[in-house]
Amino acid sequence: GERQVLRDVSLTASAGERIAIVGENGAGKTTLMRTCARLLAPDAGTLEIDGRVGYCPQIPGLHDLLTPDEHLALFSPAMGLTRGEGIARGRELLAEFGFPPSDHGAQIRHLSGGCQQKLNLTLALLGGARLLLLDEPYQGFDHGSYMNFWDHVSRWSRQGIAVIVVTHMLADLERVDRVVSLTPLHEERAV
Repeated sequence: GERQVLRDVSLTASAGERIAIVGENGAGKTTLMRTCARLLAPDAGTLEIDGRVGYCPQIPGLHDLLTPDEHLALFSPAMGLTRGEGIARGRELLAEFGFPPSDHGAQIRHLSGGCQQKLNLTLALLGGARLLLLDEPYQGFDHGSYMNFWDHVSRWSRQGIAVIVVTHMLADLERVDRVVSLTPLHEERAV
């Protein structure tokens, strides 16, 4: 848009690396993630990504009137899967996150925020990404689901998947290999 959010940003993620992105509100964390996910084009510079990317936005982009299974079927062809393969793989992933099997047929609008975010995270993983871009992916998770999430991050890292997580939780920083801190370009001050 008209406001510059990021300048002189350089970020490299190696296979299996776990990176936390931190910074104040407005520092450009989400903009950086959206750019790396190729949802925003940079005004300058280059973006090089080798392999498939999975992106989990902070706010789930789910359709209220669809069920989790319908989301899995809808996203599967874009991930190179048949609808049946996508539903089966998605259900496996959801089970790993503690998603209640009884919720597979419920409309999204009837699910808790934590269950919606588990589906959001599952959709990012569905296509076998080699780079995961996770923008505060555990919003709405209870403590057990939150701890389970970090166990998964460690497992993905061991599988050679690079994981970049936007977080505001300082305890998370012990769970990553590297922390990248962004600062706002324009700080507005009250007069």
